[in-house]
Amino acid sequence: MIAPFAMSYLKFLQHRAVPLVLSAAIVTTACNSGAETGAATQADTIPDTAKAAAGPVAATAPEKPADIGDPNRAPNEQGRIMVLEYHLIGDKDARWERSAQRFRQDLQLLYDRGYRPISAAELVDGKIDLPAGLSPVVFTFDDASPGQFRYLEQNGQLVIDPNSGVGIWMDFAKSHPGWDNKAVFCMLSGAEAGRSFFGDKGIEGQKTEWRHQKVRFLAENGFELCNHTLWHAQLSKYPDPFVQEQIARLQLAVDSAVPGYRIRTLALPLGLWPKNRQLAWQGSWTDPKTGKTVTYKHDVVLEVSGGPNVSPYDPRFDGHSVDRVQVYATELEKTLDYLDKSGTRFVSDGRPTSRK
Repeated sequence: MIAPFAMSYLKFLQHRAVPLVLSAAIVTTACNSGAETGAATQADTIPDTAKAAAGPVAATAPEKPADIGDPNRAPNEQGRIMVLEYHLIGDKDARWERSAQRFRQDLQLLYDRGYRPISAAELVDGKIDLPAGLSPVVFTFDDASPGQFRYLEQNGQLVIDPNSGVGIWMDFAKSHPGWDNKAVFCMLSGAEAGRSFFGDKGIEGQKTEWRHQKVRFLAENGFELCNHTLWHAQLSKYPDPFVQEQIARLQLAVDSAVPGYRIRTLALPLGLWPKNRQLAWQGSWTDPKTGKTVTYKHDVVLEVSGGPNVSPYDPRFDGHSVDRVQVYATELEKTLDYLDKSGTRFVSDGRPTSRK
């Protein structure tokens, strides 16, 4: 049985149309990544044909002062950690969309309240190296839509749209010590309507040949790449071989863009588990055309909701079932206030440690 929030999201994905915009203007579209009518194609693994192979290069940031914590905030490394869940980054605020302006405000709010980003891999490893008095937060972005990472063509060159999620993030990091490139991008590569490595076939002005270039840029600049299946299939509906193919083919597509990259995190589409839950974190698939076997092994499996997750130092921590906080309306502010008022917020003691 699909939970109410999942059913709501599924209906949203099935019934909302996605307009195609053939310019590089800053626009937003409805999230259609979960539609299961899309079929995977061989384009998922074809090499790039982009002329500017290197892509846009991040501007060199001026030297920033050292990051410092709040000495008045008592350490609590058994506290809870927010794993935030974003979908569309666009021009309005809605159930599955965050406006660019609101996203900027989110970053500033978290920074001012003493939060700094870590990756999902660092969470599961318990590798939380922050000054005393600061708290970790994990950012996850589902569905690989253009608003998360959009290119613009200017004077014959590609630049990152400053109003896309990546553009906003990197601009914010330039002037905020400790704000590192550690967001987690949970990607699709064969979804319908361009939800395919941040835009395909001209949607929102995004060209097919830019897809792998974007994935490489994220990996090379420290962001974490995450598996969200090939085209957002509801894994609970399908037999084991299909589940493994959906997961393995996304990994194969990522490997085409970033050879040898190890994907450690999977985000469950709609939060729905396969019948054999273990296949969410470990399995394999053999390509019938090439005979090549692709294996995968995830240390982190992201749920679609659940609230702040327990600390990796808490005996209850389970990397294969990590809860998330969906960011919409005022949920972020409410969660921040709850963690502070209840005294359940993870606060670093300033001593680097690890679970391993």
